[in-house]
Amino acid sequence: MPTRVRTPHPPTGLRRWALRLPILLFRLHLDRLLGGRIALLTHTGRSTGLPRRVALEITGRDPLTGDYLLASGFGPASQWYRNVRRTPGVTLRVGGRDLPATARPLTPDESGLAMADYALRHPRTARRLMRLCGLEVDGSGRDYYLVGRDHVPFVAVRPHRS
Repeated sequence: MPTRVRTPHPPTGLRRWALRLPILLFRLHLDRLLGGRIALLTHTGRSTGLPRRVALEITGRDPLTGDYLLASGFGPASQWYRNVRRTPGVTLRVGGRDLPATARPLTPDESGLAMADYALRHPRTARRLMRLCGLEVDGSGRDYYLVGRDHVPFVAVRPHRS
């Protein structure tokens, strides 16, 4: 179990603005400035039915299926995560292309494995993200697995074949 867990509050003020800045870059077609690790996910609001957008880090890519892995760092209560569970048809903008896709929430075990893999590939970034999300980890693969299994659900987004 992670050493310390607190429920993170949704960002407000300057922090919210900073987290939403990549969306503006996507709208201005300047998303290439973000590198290949940030994608724009367009999903459907579960109450309004309107398109909603969120910029997320691509935490991994499955070379066999082409799935992009995305993590809900603020947990299962994140609006985008709740929306894709309700309506899995999404569009992922990555590399200057809009990809119609289907989102599939991973199982807790799959999320744990994805989190441990991410932390192995990006240890410093993973630690910083855990602090941002209100989680303190000891840095072990087992601890990251538990964080993914219990607190940070992942979603696999599979682009439709043309």
